[in-house]
Amino acid sequence: MSDVLNLTIRDILANFRAKTLTPYEYWLAVEARIEAFEPHVCALYAYDPETAREQARASTERWLRDAPQGVLDGIPVSLKELIATKGHPVPLGTAAVDLVPAEADAPAAARLREDGAVIFAKTTCPDYGMLSSGLSSFHPLSRNPWNLTKNPGGSSAGAAAAAAAGYGPLHIGTDIGGSVRLPAGWTGLFGFKPSNGRIPVDPFYVGRCAGPMTRCVDDAAIAMATLSRPDWRDGTSLPPNDFDWLDREIDLRGMKIGVMLDAGCGLPVEDEIRDAVLKAARMFEDAGATVVDVGPVLSRVMLDGLDSFWRAKFWGDIRNLPEERRALILPYIYHWAEKGADVSGVEAVQGFGQTIEMRRACGRLFSTVDAVLSPTNPIVSYPAEWASPTNDPERPFEHIAFTVPWNMSEQPAASINCGFSKDGMPIGLQIVGPRFDDLRVLKLSRLFEAWTGGVCAWPKPPQTSSAT
Repeated sequence: MSDVLNLTIRDILANFRAKTLTPYEYWLAVEARIEAFEPHVCALYAYDPETAREQARASTERWLRDAPQGVLDGIPVSLKELIATKGHPVPLGTAAVDLVPAEADAPAAARLREDGAVIFAKTTCPDYGMLSSGLSSFHPLSRNPWNLTKNPGGSSAGAAAAAAAGYGPLHIGTDIGGSVRLPAGWTGLFGFKPSNGRIPVDPFYVGRCAGPMTRCVDDAAIAMATLSRPDWRDGTSLPPNDFDWLDREIDLRGMKIGVMLDAGCGLPVEDEIRDAVLKAARMFEDAGATVVDVGPVLSRVMLDGLDSFWRAKFWGDIRNLPEERRALILPYIYHWAEKGADVSGVEAVQGFGQTIEMRRACGRLFSTVDAVLSPTNPIVSYPAEWASPTNDPERPFEHIAFTVPWNMSEQPAASINCGFSKDGMPIGLQIVGPRFDDLRVLKLSRLFEAWTGGVCAWPKPPQTSSAT
């Protein structure tokens, strides 16, 4: 049964349709993999295999009647802990929050449930989703399945670990500065941040998106048909679309693609990553695109301004917590946030203004190119126990310089594997498209995946079991 864990969503659904595999049988394979791998990676929160079995049995009955509920009927899905599911607390990754059950499904959860997906767990994240790490004051430390001494990144840490470990084909994360793409890059996944508003979110926050994290591009594209349905709770939700999310047609001839190897600030790009991105860019050039070097869209002033705004905003969120509650917040996060008390109102507004400057810079660049390639992450990996790639709360966002501008410009961006380091760790290529042209990013990603063949050998549980 472990072989079915390598199937894509398209293949799984074809087997359901042909009655050569049932949703219940598929779920049992996923459950066995979780049993074997979860003690090592600690990716899940509110894992409920009993309810998952009930959902899978119900889906099996629908497929046997040739009456699936939707395009994801029977497909196991996890949701990042920040995405509310009715009846489950949303701890926000921190021990400081009261565990109050959510009153309703957030938009992504509601859409998945409408289409018959088997929602089996939430996935871990760091305190308030404010770290690119698997470290949390509430959840156990989440680790990278490729190397358990390494960090999966974050803040969609558990989603990345779950996908790389083989807990089914589809995992939904959220992204405000790279939190889908960064961990996708560090774990070899395809992570897609669509145009802001394409997948409705609730609660809304400037730059915040939800996005699929999968092992192949098609799995994310199939999920987009479900996830992109509008929801009134997100005032930025885009109108209904009639996209063919599986459309592959794209002609690179005449397309101008920029290659960005300097983010403008932040951590320098390691040589192995630079080489992998340049190799990827040559593939696009060989296929007919005009490939040009482009400069950064981010500056030190922009990133520091965003830091000031986020500190002030976050301090405002937690300052009224009882002192004993605040003391439960991860010390790294609290040390970073308390500096927000010293940010004046004018400084906070000026910091927010830098998000507009990012948008302007990104728009200026895309007046000259049709797409941009860059590293997703500037470094190959870092220790599992670190709160961030610098592990320094005074330098908290040095790793997001390639990813955060596209949140603020509201443009679609994806991370896709483009190779491995000499130590066997995944390297991510970021592909960015014009605002609202989500299909262009998916098409370019599919093309690249076809050239490389994608990741062929995924991590297995470190102990021999029936799931290996």
